[in-house]
Amino acid sequence: MSQITTHILDTSLGKPAANVPLKLEQKIGESAWKTLAEGTTNTDGRVPNLLPKEMILPLGTYKMTFYTEGYFAEQNRENFYPVVEIQFHVSDATHYHVPLLLSPFGFSTYRGS
Repeated sequence: MSQITTHILDTSLGKPAANVPLKLEQKIGESAWKTLAEGTTNTDGRVPNLLPKEMILPLGTYKMTFYTEGYFAEQNRENFYPVVEIQFHVSDATHYHVPLLLSPFGFSTYRGS
């Protein structure tokens, strides 16, 4: 399993959010970001194998960017946040699950297991 995993739940529908593109980046220096992986959520709202299972990330700050505008547009639903960015710290070599609870006018996240 990838050290970093994610899933998106559309809380307004109570269903996984499929076909949402996302990007994982590592912070380099004060303001630069390096793309590590990109993917699109499957029908379960997940991106299997975002990173190779043997890849252990160095300690530091990372960012997941979810491109949500197209997801809502496909359903002819208005939305307020076209992009959701979540920054987080990797402080050891353990697994990090970064879920996104999404609705057209709000979002939430937490460190999952």
